[in-house]
Amino acid sequence: MTTATDAAHTLDASGDERPGPDTFVRAAMEWHFGKETGSPFWLDRARRLDFDPRKDVRTLGDLALFPNVAAELRHVRVEDLIPRGYGPRPDVVGIFESGGTTGLPKRVVLLRDRLERALATSNSELDAHGFPRGADWLGVVPGGPHLVGEFFRRQATTHGRHGFAVDLDPRWVKRLVARGAHEEADAYAEHLVDQAAHVLRTQDVGVLTITPPLLERLSRRDDLVDLVNEKVRAIRWGGTQLDPDSRLLYRTEVFPGVVLVGNYGSTMMLGTAGERPGLAPDTPCVFDPPGPEVTFAVVDPDTLAPVEYGRRGRVVVHHVSKSFLLPNNLERDLATRVVPPDGSAGDSVADLAPVGVFEQETVIEGVY
Repeated sequence: MTTATDAAHTLDASGDERPGPDTFVRAAMEWHFGKETGSPFWLDRARRLDFDPRKDVRTLGDLALFPNVAAELRHVRVEDLIPRGYGPRPDVVGIFESGGTTGLPKRVVLLRDRLERALATSNSELDAHGFPRGADWLGVVPGGPHLVGEFFRRQATTHGRHGFAVDLDPRWVKRLVARGAHEEADAYAEHLVDQAAHVLRTQDVGVLTITPPLLERLSRRDDLVDLVNEKVRAIRWGGTQLDPDSRLLYRTEVFPGVVLVGNYGSTMMLGTAGERPGLAPDTPCVFDPPGPEVTFAVVDPDTLAPVEYGRRGRVVVHHVSKSFLLPNNLERDLATRVVPPDGSAGDSVADLAPVGVFEQETVIEGVY
């Protein structure tokens, strides 16, 4: 019989000791639904499930048995999301919220062990793309309650040296767009680019992290394009999607000597998926999930059955780690299902694009 100690050891394993995805899932079920180790949220929720997670969830595919509870994270006490197995004083890095794209924000708790694993994975991915180590970073990304700002700050100082940040409030832009105040939204976006320009002119920025809408605005200014080509060695984009034509243009004409890499993530993932290394500029941008903690499935939105490889469907994200459990979360993104690399769990995804309506709300992306 698997004990809580055994489950914790499996979930904590790293390197060559990392278990296969099915073994990992079984250990997570023991941990999250054990009375001494599970969170109050999931222990309470288990009483209303029509299956027993510890008996019936044996494989990665069995995670589809769970209902999608992401919407409940708008109202849950954050203390109830922390597994009891972390003891009376868990090492909480922060409480973070979704962007509020589709209504009231959802909240998650980030524990230090999860942050360190995610950073190690992402830093390794950047190394594979040739991002310079020890460079100064500039982030034009949301801060405040948004996980991306915290992740940027930590990554800038673990992979890079110093991190410079621009204060970006995506919720305000979305509110402006929603009420048709496009001139105000435009002025705010230009204000963000102005702040980034000041840092670029005065500091030795080697890595730029930015959203596609703001990268497009920056690219309209010839002086900033010249400055980026002179100083910046790598650009990481994320937050909204970058269409294939723009990606090709940036990589071949606008910033031909700069490494350009995409990043797909969300607060509900508590992690990110990096662009697959080695892709040609004119091929689709493929994202490989950082399993076994975060895995993807691409499904038919009506039946929730997996689509065939090469076909488009909705992205389902499973987050299964020691610190957090959110299986079967239907995201607001459409994607093409792609065969994952050898040894990886779940699907890889390409050509991501938002749906028009999600959770009965119109999706507004704005600048993030």
